[in-house]
Amino acid sequence: MSRILDQRILLFIISFSASLQSTKVLSEWKKCGDLECEKAMSRVQATADYSGPDCRYLNFKTGEEIIVYSKLSRENENLWAGSKGKDFGYFPRDAVKTEEVLIREEVEVLTKETDFLCLHEDKYSFE
Repeated sequence: MSRILDQRILLFIISFSASLQSTKVLSEWKKCGDLECEKAMSRVQATADYSGPDCRYLNFKTGEEIIVYSKLSRENENLWAGSKGKDFGYFPRDAVKTEEVLIREEVEVLTKETDFLCLHEDKYSFE
């Protein structure tokens, strides 16, 4: 009985840590093509397969095209955010190569808590 209780507590702790990880702010700042981060900044092509650690990340295969809408800046410049079809999320900039620059002048804005929530089938997931 004690062992089952220990396993349940361990599973609860692991589940709780995963929830905290998936709502963690990845950066306080981001660069965009406009103040609302609605304009596409560039079109890139995946140079490697990528599978992110949680639902905030965009998964893709080598050769797929991604539209970039923002780039995290200052403390975490390696992550960009973009879309592939209906999927949207963060990905490492070194897993893609730029095919076309759409916005030459970037603006830096503060991120919002909603920038780091998971989006499932057009609904936000508050964990």
